[in-house]
Amino acid sequence: MARSITVVAPSSTANLGPGFDVFGLALDAFFDEVTLTKKITKNVSIQTGDDIPTNPDKNTAGLVVKNMMKKFNIKDGIEIKIKKNVPAGYGMGSSAASAAAAAVAFDKLYRLKLDGNLLVECAGVGEKASAGAIHYDNVAASVLGGFVIVRTNPLDIIKIDPPANLRMVIGVPHLKVPKKKTKVSRGVIPKKINFTDSILNLSNASAIVAGFMNKDSELIGKSIKDVIVEPARKQLIPGFSKVKENALKAGALGVTISGAGPSVIAFSNSSGNLKKISRAISKGFISAKIQSQTIICKPSIGASIKK
Repeated sequence: MARSITVVAPSSTANLGPGFDVFGLALDAFFDEVTLTKKITKNVSIQTGDDIPTNPDKNTAGLVVKNMMKKFNIKDGIEIKIKKNVPAGYGMGSSAASAAAAAVAFDKLYRLKLDGNLLVECAGVGEKASAGAIHYDNVAASVLGGFVIVRTNPLDIIKIDPPANLRMVIGVPHLKVPKKKTKVSRGVIPKKINFTDSILNLSNASAIVAGFMNKDSELIGKSIKDVIVEPARKQLIPGFSKVKENALKAGALGVTISGAGPSVIAFSNSSGNLKKISRAISKGFISAKIQSQTIICKPSIGASIKK
């Protein structure tokens, strides 16, 4: 049995507009890398060159490993090495990528052969470190890859392979994000919603699923419409309305907030003018005196052993 294993896990976008806390999509924009090594000492330690907590109880990957050790009665000491590449706090599933990589690495290191649902459940524990509560949309996408639908009580993850020509452009504004950004962004969501808004979001969410099932990128993009969460959260993103307007004019099929933001994600296909959409997003942020970075990406496979 191996003494050490390294796993990479992709960034992700959650919600996709109307699928709040239900939809996730793995993206090949960025990857986190986690190495687990068995140690003689009976403790869990974290090694990293990044600005993240090294106390295992406050670290996403640390929480996952400690929970799995307890769950599967593992008595070894484990060193966790983490290389962060997914920007933290920008709505691309940074904490989820580390959690996913840790869960899959632990499964492979101890040959547990866990199924997808159990792996996602184990990875979800790590979200407590950053979000304060467990959300499975990002971790499910990072663990399994592709497009995921999350059902809870009991946890049941449905994975659908995306269309081969689906493309996204992510606009990442250079903003200082608050420490508890997820908590802040969840705090602005309305406690009560209009019945007709619920119906509209449900119809669009259903169309997104149909788009993934039928490998129809255009249907997916044109169904990325959210009348509940996006209007509440867009106030937290300077220039959002202009960014969205510009990207749609440039040919994007649909535009929304990536996860809890502040990144904005535009959906297109491989024949779309992705560079034109990128420039349009940048100009939208500049209108609010915000510099940004844009990344053109496509759906990713899930967490995997580093070759």
